Amino acid sequence: MFGRGSEVKEDATRCYRVQEFAGLAGVTVRALHHYDRLGLLRPRRSASGYRLYRQCDLERLEQIVALKFLGIPLKQVRTLLDRDSLDLTAALRVQRRILERKRRLLDRALSAIRRAQERPGAAQLKKIIEVLEMQNESDWAMQYHTEEARAKIQARQPQWTPELQEECSRQWTELIAEVKAALGQDPASPHVQALAARWVKLLEGFTGGDPEVTAGIGRAWADRQNWPPAAREQAGGFYDPAVWSFIQKAIDIRKQSSS
Repeated sequence: MFGRGSEVKEDATRCYRVQEFAGLAGVTVRALHHYDRLGLLRPRRSASGYRLYRQCDLERLEQIVALKFLGIPLKQVRTLLDRDSLDLTAALRVQRRILERKRRLLDRALSAIRRAQERPGAAQLKKIIEVLEMQNESDWAMQYHTEEARAKIQARQPQWTPELQEECSRQWTELIAEVKAALGQDPASPHVQALAARWVKLLEGFTGGDPEVTAGIGRAWADRQNWPPAAREQAGGFYDPAVWSFIQKAIDIRKQSSS
């Protein structure tokens, strides 16, 4: 993985200053400083306070870079490397499933492009756009989440089967339709409060009740004007400001009554 890393193996006890180690390992000094701050790769210190790296640091660095390349957040990488191999095996299993899903989406995109090459036309080009938007669908929303929240969402992805997705979509569609029908009613009424309770329960089905994931969803909603067109279309009634404003009032009343 590192172009010149083998040179370090000449002497396992030799120490390297940060600039030299970065050059041998093929990473930047800034990256090494960042890994040090995160507690991922802590070098020894000389009497003068300089960072000193050895062969064992190179081996750990290789693990860090490999896991980072697979898309595992750095803070989760630290946890995995500091625990036993069973945690690492489970994390790699999750990441493999995520990458397999992305590969399936890429295969669909390539297939659409091949068909468009064979029979050029507006319909084929539209199909390519649809497939590529599906490819980006699972990525664009992650920008609103912290690194910790992204790790939690990714860890739960294998449990999010197509059947579960279909069932959740059905429940959301039905609930949003009922909320629309209730617009104009008193948000504190028993009927609307029941709708708010169902809304919270469905939302917690995705967030797992985690405050970091919930906060990310809040940031995404606040930036809804910048959502990709496909995301706005898919969100349907959930994107409707009137629906959101109404149900949020009901949820706020529900929180106040339970506090």
